Amino acid sequence: MPAEVRRGADAFRTVTDDRTTTHAFSFGAHYDPANLGFGPLVVHNDDRVAPGGGYPDHPHTDVEIVTWVLDGALTHTDTGDPAGGSATLGAGTVQVTSAGSGIRHSELVDPDAGPTRFLQAWVRPDARGDRPRTTRATVDPADLAAGLVPVAGGPDAPPVGTRGATLWVARPRRGVPLRLPDAPLLHLYVARGALDVPAAPGLREGDAWRLRDAGEIDVVPQDDRTELAVWSFGAGR
Repeated sequence: MPAEVRRGADAFRTVTDDRTTTHAFSFGAHYDPANLGFGPLVVHNDDRVAPGGGYPDHPHTDVEIVTWVLDGALTHTDTGDPAGGSATLGAGTVQVTSAGSGIRHSELVDPDAGPTRFLQAWVRPDARGDRPRTTRATVDPADLAAGLVPVAGGPDAPPVGTRGATLWVARPRRGVPLRLPDAPLLHLYVARGALDVPAAPGLREGDAWRLRDAGEIDVVPQDDRTELAVWSFGAGR
């Protein structure tokens, strides 16, 4: 079970007047040739944005952009949205934007909204130049408390244009073992709380655990606030 712990305290950070972003991988001015991605996962950011802040209009092509909102409200507008306008994503909302042949979008926090925190992953797609699309869904907190929920890439979730890629989220109860997906590649991120994992020191908020061919494995939450975001990738990734 090859595994690697990446501590949040050692992660790259971008700090501006309106936001703080923690980067799991090389991003922008932050470069480490040994940390460019994990399978098709090339970006995994944890954003904390102040009211009135965020990302003004900017372009993307040929990337799957998956956003999970932890707190607050994020207003998203993009040219690939079939609704043709903007949507405000509250806590517990997932959004998948398949940039395909090209989009422009913005991600902003309204000045009247509270501080907002969201996770955003960028995943390499299987195909290039496809027609852009955006889909989103809100997840029932009761489902998250019951175990891992496939919030993106699952059978009843917004699709991800990368075969075998699934984002799972859980808010498990303290002390109750949680079985991780059995997949060739797993990227586990502790968004909140604390976690005991086999054959490694305990994980805390902001820590990541990268596993290859782990098989069936259980982890144990050690905090009532624990929230996990787990990416699984299929064979060949």
